[in-house]
Amino acid sequence: MAPSPLSIESSILIIGAGTWGCSTALDIARRGYKHVTVLDPHPVPSPIAAGNDINKIMEHNELKDGEPDSRSIAFATFTRAALNAWKTDPVFQPFFHETGAIVSGHTPALLKHIQEDEIDPSETAFVQLETAEDFRGTMPAGVLTGDFPGWKGWWRKDGAGWIHAKKAMVSAFSEARRLGVTFVTGSPEGNVDSLAYEGGDVIGARTADGKLHRADYTILSAGAGSDMLLDFKKQLRPTAWTLCHIQMTPEEAARYRNLPVLFNIAKGFFMEPDADNHELKICDEHPGYCNFLPDPDRPGETRSIPFAKHQIPLEAEARARDFLRDTMPHLAERPLSFARICWDADTPDRAFLIDKHPEYPSLVVAVGGSGNGAMQMPTIGGFIADALEGSLQKDLKDVVRWRPETAVGRDWRATQNRFGGPGQIMDFQNLEEGQWTRIKV
Repeated sequence: MAPSPLSIESSILIIGAGTWGCSTALDIARRGYKHVTVLDPHPVPSPIAAGNDINKIMEHNELKDGEPDSRSIAFATFTRAALNAWKTDPVFQPFFHETGAIVSGHTPALLKHIQEDEIDPSETAFVQLETAEDFRGTMPAGVLTGDFPGWKGWWRKDGAGWIHAKKAMVSAFSEARRLGVTFVTGSPEGNVDSLAYEGGDVIGARTADGKLHRADYTILSAGAGSDMLLDFKKQLRPTAWTLCHIQMTPEEAARYRNLPVLFNIAKGFFMEPDADNHELKICDEHPGYCNFLPDPDRPGETRSIPFAKHQIPLEAEARARDFLRDTMPHLAERPLSFARICWDADTPDRAFLIDKHPEYPSLVVAVGGSGNGAMQMPTIGGFIADALEGSLQKDLKDVVRWRPETAVGRDWRATQNRFGGPGQIMDFQNLEEGQWTRIKV
């Protein structure tokens, strides 16, 4: 059954009110569509949304000379557009802090990877850091007090920094709602149980209260939870990372203001304390955690099923403290004030998945942030709207298309070119209850 022609009068249903869902709702509303509804089991900002975070890294590196692959070209296009919008779009501009960023490693292999895959060290934008004193000199005295054993890095002073992801997401939500988008949130009324099908196509979604939300077009943008609503032919792997906060005093927070992001690709990263609660965020770096359970749809196979938890494994806390001992040992033993696991969905090649479904012409999938989704917030909704309208530029469409052939024989435990931790995907199923933090909230 062919869908009805798309027009500004078409009813559009967006499943998921996280980073990409709010961005899409905003862009579609700005294009003049009059009947847009967003469903989510939690009010914005959802406590389980990856974008409900005090800060995320934002960076854009231009392509190196030579013959870059199509995925790299597409990713550069996405991040270039996002960076421009972080600087110019009044909905998002207040939440971008162009403080610069440092990318680093502490072994020859890691440094080789950075130079080959992460940056172009010949660019004048990068200042090379060779010694502990070089690292300490990037921030005010008393911030970086560590010895940085074996560390070397590259400091980019512009075109990078951090975003207040939570506030940006709420801003996008508020503006979309002002423009007429309807948000149905909370459980059961916003909790999607299943997509709804009729005549060989998707005609909307059913929520836990039994209601059918019928729509001319449906956009599935539920992050790591998308995999539970549609058979993605193994194109999505829900993968989790770990973050924690340390409480700072107002005086300390003032000294840590406007700092560059410090990222070691195998140890972790930190960003300055937030202005509201004065909490310093630290993330340990690793290839990710999965939650492998028997696959209810494929007998004999397993799948990673996400869950919410505002604690992290003790091993993750230990890795975060190891990062602090290298960089800020004066903070290494402070108690944690907050922690949680943060889910995203990895595609096999870590390119986004934004396309009309080949079997259901009224369904658009917008998933697969692969650890890079939050920084795209100001503009990803525009690319998703382009996919809905059939106008996504060809060089992007070829990269982010529906591509199940890339998942044939997929190794669910592939590290996907990520480093740190034990150097492998970890499984939450291997952790016992006593192996988690017990932070009082």
